[in-house]
Amino acid sequence: MTPTDEKDGNLPDIVTSGSLHEFLVNLHEKYGPVVSFWFGRRLVVSVGSVDLLKQHINPNRTSDPFEMMLKSLLRYQSGLSGDAGESHLRKKLYENGVTKSLQSNFAVIQKLSEELLVKWLSFPESQHVPLCQHMLGFAMKSVTQTAMGSSFEDDREVIRFRRNHDAIWAEIGKGFLDGSLDKSMTRKKLYEDALMEMESILKKVTKERRGRSFNRHVFIDSLLQGNLSDKQILEDTMIFSLAGCVITANLCTWAVYFLTTSEEVQQNLYKEVDRVLGKGPLTHEKIEQLRYCRQVLCETVRTAKLTPIAARLQELEGRIDQHIIPKETLVLYALGVVLQDSSAWASPYKFDPDRFNDESAMKNFSLLGFSGSQECPELRFAYMVATVLLSMLVRKLYLHPVKGQVMETKYELVTSPKEEAWITVSKRS
Repeated sequence: MTPTDEKDGNLPDIVTSGSLHEFLVNLHEKYGPVVSFWFGRRLVVSVGSVDLLKQHINPNRTSDPFEMMLKSLLRYQSGLSGDAGESHLRKKLYENGVTKSLQSNFAVIQKLSEELLVKWLSFPESQHVPLCQHMLGFAMKSVTQTAMGSSFEDDREVIRFRRNHDAIWAEIGKGFLDGSLDKSMTRKKLYEDALMEMESILKKVTKERRGRSFNRHVFIDSLLQGNLSDKQILEDTMIFSLAGCVITANLCTWAVYFLTTSEEVQQNLYKEVDRVLGKGPLTHEKIEQLRYCRQVLCETVRTAKLTPIAARLQELEGRIDQHIIPKETLVLYALGVVLQDSSAWASPYKFDPDRFNDESAMKNFSLLGFSGSQECPELRFAYMVATVLLSMLVRKLYLHPVKGQVMETKYELVTSPKEEAWITVSKRS
């Protein structure tokens, strides 16, 4: 696509389309699975089919495409370039940090899920529940307590964190900085103040936990045990806190919402939870056995197009299909386009967890980074938290849609409902 503006390239077209995802949907529909356009003065290539992504995705790469985008938007340099061995170690440390903090904070996630369940059980059956609001609150508590420890059991700390988080995400969540932030002093100040306050919160936690032992291991402790500089610890905690909250909140929101739209899926999930857990407690081991629940979450990610775009820098000249990709080109993975491609998914617009019974569907999903060894650590965290929450909710409640509600979607780096999503709940007898 030729640039519409000499300085801004195709940014005006992206703004007109409403989002980068919607711009790419139109572009791929018009020009096929490989397209190029201009981000300012920079050439960008976008890939929009499973088969072509297979040619480009290198499973041995050390950088996660989603994190890479966040780092560049936050203007974090480290980890984007530099020593491959060092970035590999840093990535391992990050992944192990997520794994360890999930294991040692399993009871915390259970407790937070129970608190939400008790709240919902207390509502009269006709009461409309604001799903997005409740899920964001739940995700913020889960992430902050798991990443940074018990000081975030204090609601005031969570509210402060949320205020800064929302201000930062309001700017970088769009996935492209269209230059308008620099033109508005008030917006810029709000964003920079929030970033500074968030960084000072993270620095304070780092200082408090360095060299001390606590009864509960959290994400930041894993980073402190590695050979990272203070700057790297700050960046990695920031990325996990930002992405972890938004991905967890929206995975839980969409999963509950889709369950309200299908009684059959909800009933199948209830049967599995009942069979695996019985009257017994939820344990880390039993979570692994909730296979249908995992299919529900995978299908939620696919149907909602949870993270519609990822990015990679083309380090050496390469090719996709017949196209030569020059060195240093930014390559976008149009995941939102690929997740609804009818050649890869039968009835792509239908919410159908059973499609993941099929080995090839799971294979494609893993290749795209949504499952298995390629999934980003924040998504792995979100899957675990959402599994705990869903298994608690469906054990005790029926989830119902609100009649006449039309769900419109806001496509950013993470997809969310445009307006509040409302549901109602009733007790299972």
